[in-house]
Amino acid sequence: MEQRPLGRTGLDVTAICLGTMTWGRQNTEAEGHAQMDYALDRGVTFWDTAEMYAVPPTAETYGRTEEIIGSWFAKTGKRNQVILASKIAGPGAHLSYIRDGKPRLDAKNVRAAVEASLKRLRTDRIDLYQLHWPNRSVNSFGKLGYTHDAAEDFVAPEETLAALAEEVKAGRILHVGLSNETPWGLMRFVEASDRLGLPRPVSIQNPYNLLNRSFEVGLAECAHREQVGLLGYAPLAAGTLTGKYLDGQVPPGSRRAIDARKSRYDTPNAEPATRRYIALAREHGLDPAQMAIAYALSRPFMTSVIIGATSMDHLRTNIAAAEITLSPEVIHGIESIHTVYSNPCP
Repeated sequence: MEQRPLGRTGLDVTAICLGTMTWGRQNTEAEGHAQMDYALDRGVTFWDTAEMYAVPPTAETYGRTEEIIGSWFAKTGKRNQVILASKIAGPGAHLSYIRDGKPRLDAKNVRAAVEASLKRLRTDRIDLYQLHWPNRSVNSFGKLGYTHDAAEDFVAPEETLAALAEEVKAGRILHVGLSNETPWGLMRFVEASDRLGLPRPVSIQNPYNLLNRSFEVGLAECAHREQVGLLGYAPLAAGTLTGKYLDGQVPPGSRRAIDARKSRYDTPNAEPATRRYIALAREHGLDPAQMAIAYALSRPFMTSVIIGATSMDHLRTNIAAAEITLSPEVIHGIESIHTVYSNPCP
């Protein structure tokens, strides 16, 4: 498995990252363990989770994914073979079950979140600790029409980084990353860290797929110039690019079947675009999912592509995408489709 640099840390991570958010809801503990066994056997040593998982988030499933990872560590003794990433939840009215309903990116919450995650994960450290989403008014998760809120709950990057610095000093976390961030947010964190000598963001975890290449506008330049590489999540647009949701289908057990929230990838132009991408893949003898992942892997700003699967067959397919190099003809075909259907899912 190809290794790529993680920011300026001197640490390399695998080009494929094992996503875990279905464990504890769509997947059982045993299935999660099987996925970890297989991924490690295939050389995937970079894994990503979050305190909020399993997804869709509920009070009942909060922290369950970390617990499943922790039980695997305890069973196998292979913690030191894995580079582990997790995340702290930002504020949200729907998160009444997290820290008395007041999750924020301040010192009190950072300390409590790290301690709780370490306990669930049964480890003494988290290699990459990420801010799941910003602590300010911001467009995330496909939201458009930004409106500035002067009365927002804003936690300054300096405050958050100072809290994270204490965790780094204590050895509970090693590196810091961002997630669902904007160019303004990324640069504010970088500037604050450089100015104050605080932990510098080494990565940014944002969506990137054939239906949403918005990272290329603004953030890609930041990633290159500041060496804050992308950990691209949803490379299959939450399963949309496999074609399983075409013609209104909602397969039992799928994400859309269990999540009442409207998918950000369920838009008017998503279906015709998906049909074009699937046709292109089949024209060249490619699996549509593997083509989508291979394209994301080929982007120069990509540090690692986070894959997730609810079945072992899907996991095998997704990991094997790392072995595929797309031809110039396929790349040209993708760019031609994108010209017609440019970011149909923001």
